[in-house]
Amino acid sequence: MSALKEKLDILPAQPGCYLMKNKYGQIIYVGKAKNLKNRVRSYFTGTHDAKTQRLVNDICDFEYIVVSSEIESLLLEMNLIKKHEPKYNVMLKDDKSYPYIKLTNERHPRLIITRKVKKNSGKYFGPYPNATAAAETKRLLDRLYPLRKCRTLPDRVCLYYHIGQCMAPCVNDISEETYKEMTDHITRFLNGGHQDVKRDLEEKMAKAAEQLNFEHAKELRDQIRHIETIMEKQNVLFDDLNDRDVFGYAIDKGWMCVQVFFIRQGKLIERDVSIFPFYQEPEEDLLTYIGQFYLHHNHLKPKEILIPLSINSKLVNQMLEIPVHQPKRGKKKQLVEMAEKNAQIALKEKFALIERDESRTMRAVENLGKHLNINTPRRIETFDNSNIQGVHPVSAMVVFEDGKPNKKEYRKYNIKTVKGPDDVATMKEVIRRRYARVLKENLPLPDLILIDGGKGQMAAAIDVLENELGVSIPVCGLVKDEKHKTSQLVMGEPPQVVPLERNSQEFYLLQRIQDEVHRFAVTFHRQVRDKSMTKSILDDIDGIGPKRKQTLLKHFGSIKKIREAGIDDLIKSGLPENIAKKVKEYLEKN
Repeated sequence: MSALKEKLDILPAQPGCYLMKNKYGQIIYVGKAKNLKNRVRSYFTGTHDAKTQRLVNDICDFEYIVVSSEIESLLLEMNLIKKHEPKYNVMLKDDKSYPYIKLTNERHPRLIITRKVKKNSGKYFGPYPNATAAAETKRLLDRLYPLRKCRTLPDRVCLYYHIGQCMAPCVNDISEETYKEMTDHITRFLNGGHQDVKRDLEEKMAKAAEQLNFEHAKELRDQIRHIETIMEKQNVLFDDLNDRDVFGYAIDKGWMCVQVFFIRQGKLIERDVSIFPFYQEPEEDLLTYIGQFYLHHNHLKPKEILIPLSINSKLVNQMLEIPVHQPKRGKKKQLVEMAEKNAQIALKEKFALIERDESRTMRAVENLGKHLNINTPRRIETFDNSNIQGVHPVSAMVVFEDGKPNKKEYRKYNIKTVKGPDDVATMKEVIRRRYARVLKENLPLPDLILIDGGKGQMAAAIDVLENELGVSIPVCGLVKDEKHKTSQLVMGEPPQVVPLERNSQEFYLLQRIQDEVHRFAVTFHRQVRDKSMTKSILDDIDGIGPKRKQTLLKHFGSIKKIREAGIDDLIKSGLPENIAKKVKEYLEKN
């Protein structure tokens, strides 16, 4: 702490970014400030809400980068967050994407639906409320404008040509003028000009009816109905038909909700909702959110965006290089207010769920640490063994961080050195392999290790950690009752029962952890056992490789039924006669 205080004393009073680190040197939070000295010192002075205090408790060191302006610090902050993905910058790791219709700029252009926006690869239209809406619109355009559908040109015409939805550039020479006329029509259509297309179709339908070509008139009528159904579902809010995004936000108890309304062709077609904790001034975090929304998450920039009056519009304009408006009256102001009102409603609805989740996870972890008289065990690693009479012994590890499973960190272990049903020796091998690797690769150590087993396995884990690896990590044992349910938590040497209320959230957390590690270990053991059973019987037969083995199992369903099958049955499954005889002979002998 003294080292931190010395660094705080020499902080410059200039704009820049700061990077908070935990005890492992990992970057856990990135922020920006107009005045680094004031902002960073504020984390270590005064009182904070519970979530900010958790961040502060995790901080063991920090770095800072001085810049020359506010816009530089904003852009640098976004790049640092994208690079390091700090755990406390959760709101900025949003990976939502929306479907767009893309008109490619190839020699023979195509219409496709995509969620990835790439520069200079074509024209994009959208976003669409969902993939179904985009697909319906594309299907309508395919009927009206017969662009090619194939990704690569085939050597003959396809079905789309025969149903009038492709001009078959694979066999016909289509002029650039023809393509330009169609792409101009499509662009106009998707930019709000579908009414013009509809009027053209109505005129053609009337002419076809006058000429008694009723079949063609019916086709045109159906196309008109499709336009009415797909393109005219919503009321037009703006006559200028410009694309614009509307931002509104609400804050309460250290949490922020941001709502983004997408206005396309004058209509409100979709909204984006994000709820997250914030650790800086709310207006600053919203600035960062807006920048990430467009610059790092491939959302297309509209013609303009509307933001509340409290946000620095000059910074947003510098960052995005598009018009930014803060309306004070009229329909645009009403839209911003509607976004803010929806944000308030969403935040209130979410608080009940957040409160419930906090009590089940983070608070349960904090209370568990108090009962064990250790620091809050943010990372818990739990081990369980699985075997049947010592056959195919395996072990598994699950990881819970802040009371929630982190499945990316789960690990499986095939036991290599232990023969027979020896859970103590198995636990020693697994603990040795796991933490020797953690130390070698400088991976984060857990705050608590849980052993699903008795006193012997718990003592074996402690022995390996302290006497072989020289590591001091709290180790507890999870004891089950006669019904195989979580009964007690034990700790110490000799092990003593940790007094936990059976109806407490920390006890329920231990139950979830023990059930999860048992499930994971048993599933892995079953996979190993099944694989070994099939391999030991079929893979030793000359002429049976992986494909034939799969064919046999698929045809008969089990080894037992293969054994009961006659040679004729084996031949019917696809085996040559000589191989079928070998299989029959081998299974009769073994």
